[in-house]
Amino acid sequence: MAITNRMPNGQVLRNLLFGLAVERSTAALPQTTQSALFNVVGGRIAVLGIVGEVTTVIQTQANNTKIVANPTTGTDADLCAVLDITADEVGTLYSISGLASDAMRGTTAGSVAGQDRPAIVAAGTIDLSCAASNTGSVKWAIFYVPLDDGAYVTAA
Repeated sequence: MAITNRMPNGQVLRNLLFGLAVERSTAALPQTTQSALFNVVGGRIAVLGIVGEVTTVIQTQANNTKIVANPTTGTDADLCAVLDITADEVGTLYSISGLASDAMRGTTAGSVAGQDRPAIVAAGTIDLSCAASNTGSVKWAIFYVPLDDGAYVTAA
């Protein structure tokens, strides 16, 4: 039998390393508000990664932006501190570290650091919060592991 570095199904390895994936189609930024990116249904999840990619250039004006956990019951909790996304070009990537006090990560270099630690999120939504009304679009993906039986994520 020949030894190879190819896996017959890369999805199996991705699921082991990154958890389940849900992608959300590109959408315009929320306008001076927060809006749901993902629905967390049926219980708690561990977010192992969340990645955004700019698909339409972001307008050149200050826009402090962050990711927020919005539980069905209880108070919103920031998943990161704000990042000013003014004038971010197509291809800019966003992520979080997993520590709420760290700013959302963003780079125009075609690469962004992934999440350092899981973030535990209750049932509800995971939202994008924008401080201004900017034009531009971002597509998002989340990688997660259900912590409660029956918990899952859908695109909002």
